[in-house]
Amino acid sequence: MNFMTAIQTENLTKKFGELTAVDALTLSISEGELFGLVGSDGAGKTTTMRMLTGIMEPSSGEAWVMGRQVRSEAEAIKEQIGYMSQRFGLYPDLSVLENIHFYADIYGLPRKGRETIIEQLLSFSNLTPFAKRKAGNLSGGMKQKLGLACALVHTPKVLFLDEPTNGVDPVSRRDFWRILYNLLKEGVAIFVSTAYLDEADRCNRVGLIHNGKLLACDTPENLKKLMQGTILEIRTAEPRNAARLLRERLGDVAVSLFGDKVHLVSHDSDRTKESAAAFLEQQGIPVLSLRPVEPALEDVVVSLIQDTADSGG
Repeated sequence: MNFMTAIQTENLTKKFGELTAVDALTLSISEGELFGLVGSDGAGKTTTMRMLTGIMEPSSGEAWVMGRQVRSEAEAIKEQIGYMSQRFGLYPDLSVLENIHFYADIYGLPRKGRETIIEQLLSFSNLTPFAKRKAGNLSGGMKQKLGLACALVHTPKVLFLDEPTNGVDPVSRRDFWRILYNLLKEGVAIFVSTAYLDEADRCNRVGLIHNGKLLACDTPENLKKLMQGTILEIRTAEPRNAARLLRERLGDVAVSLFGDKVHLVSHDSDRTKESAAAFLEQQGIPVLSLRPVEPALEDVVVSLIQDTADSGG
């Protein structure tokens, strides 16, 4: 199968007054690729997606989706894409089946032959037993799967998903990603934004965006190689307190909280290890363990953001 470019941007920029929400974004994403745009709230993920789906006009720069220009061919693009926004509009009083039919009508899907497509979507997303249930009575994970089924009803070539699993339980998140992997086999390009870095690890390539700027773009494995220094992981009964104190004490070391553990990025791990352990003991915080670990994507993000801040970028 020859894969062509599904999404391309060149210096794509969006300004709101003085604020640059997306800053000269240049990307290329192929058909059959799962691309993750990763960043915190306000990083520019949703604005990027709204420009690529033709909802919002760029301030400058260009973008193409399936070879069509987002500025001049927005309507033609809408026929070829599925878009699931953070507030995807399901109708709570309609059943699962009625919601899918409603979106099929919006996309102008002929009634003839529609049943087969809808049956496949229901089975694909494990919603067949709930076809008659009202959307308002579904769990969060099932609502997300129904939203996905509605976005796929017209068989799009490119799928845009804006933080699709935000607030969804871990089991439903896994199910959702399983469905996405099956779509890739059909050659669909999937552009997903997420704040969950463990999800970014599942993507073919990841773009890290911060304050509208793309800091890095590569495979998750290659991004982890960008990591300068060693990650030291500290386990303690008071991780929050420990992280706060270490930030004050170790000015040249990046300190971040990872669940119930503290991560330090150090360029001199032996020295940092000794001084961190001694300092925490002195502050009355017993250290349960302190060891070097492999970097996670989150560590890379933290260090890249710190580097950007340090260089005044």
